[in-house]
Amino acid sequence: MITSDTVVICEGEILGKPKDREDAVRMLQMLSGKTHHVVTGVTVRSAERTESFAVRSNVTFADLEQDEIDYYIEHCKPFDKAGAYGIQEWIGYVGISGLEGSFYNVMGLPTRKLYQCLKSF
Repeated sequence: MITSDTVVICEGEILGKPKDREDAVRMLQMLSGKTHHVVTGVTVRSAERTESFAVRSNVTFADLEQDEIDYYIEHCKPFDKAGAYGIQEWIGYVGISGLEGSFYNVMGLPTRKLYQCLKSF
């Protein structure tokens, strides 16, 4: 069994999934023009063994304009995403100016680290 969950950490605040549109706007405004951390925790379990790990990536957003935030929320409805954004969606294409770490970690599953873990099972 493989499970994972992702959080975004900006200025010491843990951002999970937004509660509503206003919360999504607040999160994206907070991330605008800043670097934040994305941490995904993963647990792999078999009948004989359990292994857990976390992967951290740093993501930098360019300054986002309010109409860009509104457009993204209206069209992509990021209410199921930590930090109210998906790197693989429109806001990632136009808003992310830097990435240090794993793109797939930011998407929610650090595939390289998971592969290394599965090789040891």
